[in-house]
Amino acid sequence: MNKTFFNLIQEIQKTGKCHHCGGCVSFCSAINYGALELDETGKPRFGEIEKCVECGLCYSICPETDELDKEIKEKSGWQAPYGKMIATSVSKARDEKIRKKGTDGGVVTAILTWLFDLGRIDGAIVSKNTDQGRVPFLATSPQDLIQSAGSCFNNSHGMIQLANNYDTFSPSIEALGRLRSKGIQRLAFVGTPCQINTIRKMQAMDIVPADAISYCFGLFCSGNFMFDTHAFKKIESHYQFRYADVKKINIKENFIFTLFKDKSIEIPVNQLDDVTREACRYCRDFSAEFADISFGGLGAEQGWTTAITRTPVGQEIIAGALGSVLDGWPYKKGEKTITSAEKKVNQACAGKIRKSEQFIEDTSVGNIRIVS
Repeated sequence: MNKTFFNLIQEIQKTGKCHHCGGCVSFCSAINYGALELDETGKPRFGEIEKCVECGLCYSICPETDELDKEIKEKSGWQAPYGKMIATSVSKARDEKIRKKGTDGGVVTAILTWLFDLGRIDGAIVSKNTDQGRVPFLATSPQDLIQSAGSCFNNSHGMIQLANNYDTFSPSIEALGRLRSKGIQRLAFVGTPCQINTIRKMQAMDIVPADAISYCFGLFCSGNFMFDTHAFKKIESHYQFRYADVKKINIKENFIFTLFKDKSIEIPVNQLDDVTREACRYCRDFSAEFADISFGGLGAEQGWTTAITRTPVGQEIIAGALGSVLDGWPYKKGEKTITSAEKKVNQACAGKIRKSEQFIEDTSVGNIRIVS
């Protein structure tokens, strides 16, 4: 018998593992009948429970279940310990406007813009910054990509002034669900490891519109940080800065707040455990192991991006983009820098696995999860 949304509630939601990615709701077989919905916090719930057809699709594509894990590992050629790694590179966008707007070296935006210009994609699901945090966004032009790039804030609309919650996670799977009526045939998807996991499960099950996704670009992820006014004030007081002065956030070895005054505040990621979503404490995937290419600032100097190529598709993209829209790290310093970047990524991967295992051990008695 198929496991259903009821099982997701018991096994995933009640144990704190739900990422609020929205996949189960967006691709529910009975979505048009209102079987499932998202509440005001983005948590999936029954809309009209009697409309549920108990097909089990929602359970299968959830990134926190082990359904289809074997299939997607075989299909991606996954290799222990941290996924298939064909090559590692360090680069930055040639376009200064993209570099200035981007979080690191603007590499993801540059590649997506290049794919648009070549006519290889009709759209890209990304996320963009708002006063409420990152939100999913369907870009249908290079201009859309520029507008959504980076994690930048308007100085006149500091988030702390608006007293809104700020969330570093964007439920981009929801945007994919809205594609049913858009008619887009070739799509790039940019997301966190858990989102890439869901996409690959959907592709394994041939769920429309996952077949339209030509490229999966994953982002290094230490976790989803959910800041609220109280958390902002605590950080401001301890590190002596005003959040209203923040123009960009970034995560490398540390959580970095870049201020308009050309000053940066760096906070060790392990000091932000209080604002980390509980589901992220279970996650073992730092580097988006099922992506075509994984990206992040870790291991690269300021203004540069580390990229891990994982599939032949990703290898072809990086090869084409380098020398066209990307500048690679200088050759004479390349070998040492790239080796160091790969080492740091592997260390972060191992660290996230250790933290996950320790969290499970600390919050469990035998096989029973302690729910507060």
